[in-house]
Amino acid sequence: MLMKGMGEIISASKDTGWVLEPEAKRLFSMAGMDTPRFTWAKKLEEAVQFADKMGYPVVAKVVSPKIIHKSEVKGVIVGIDGKDGLRDAFERFSRMDGFAGMLVEERVSGIEVFVGGKVDEQFGPVVLFGMGGTGVEIYKDVTLRMAPLRPGDVQSMIRCLKARPLLEGFRGDAPVNLMALETLLGTFSELLMTLETEIESIDLNPVMCSSTRCVVADARIMLKKNL
Repeated sequence: MLMKGMGEIISASKDTGWVLEPEAKRLFSMAGMDTPRFTWAKKLEEAVQFADKMGYPVVAKVVSPKIIHKSEVKGVIVGIDGKDGLRDAFERFSRMDGFAGMLVEERVSGIEVFVGGKVDEQFGPVVLFGMGGTGVEIYKDVTLRMAPLRPGDVQSMIRCLKARPLLEGFRGDAPVNLMALETLLGTFSELLMTLETEIESIDLNPVMCSSTRCVVADARIMLKKNL
């Protein structure tokens, strides 16, 4: 059953057909997933106040119901280190189609992985996991399992990746927190089952995995049509 807050987010997004990133991250946080500290700034002053309190550098992203793929319109700026950079970002984003504010969040680092879910007409909810970032469609290093995931499924998905050594610590690099990654995958699977009748797909790309945490750095929820 959907939590009240989750249901409100889904209902408010039906006219758009997908959930804007700030609301998607709020939903994932309700489910118990790790997300960056962020604010949805409708005014420049709100963005500056948040960044001053949290500390620079920060990431800024355009929020618009007409822009699904932010990177294609250069709607993402990382490493903003001061008020002038925030002001420039806000002014540029404000000229984009359907501008509804700016997402400002802490910058997180780590290895980029992809976690996705979709509702297949034949098999129902399925979970996809692989190496993420902009190269996800190039490398195609992805594993798939039917939801709900069992603990053994989660561990198997990680073992099946060709790039698994990157997660385990490659050439002296610290391994990622596999327990945090397994927890995130399990929580995601449960959320996918809960949202089965409401969504077409969910993409978390990238999830930034480090030695301490696995954080949902970018997210998109596409809703079922004609609900």
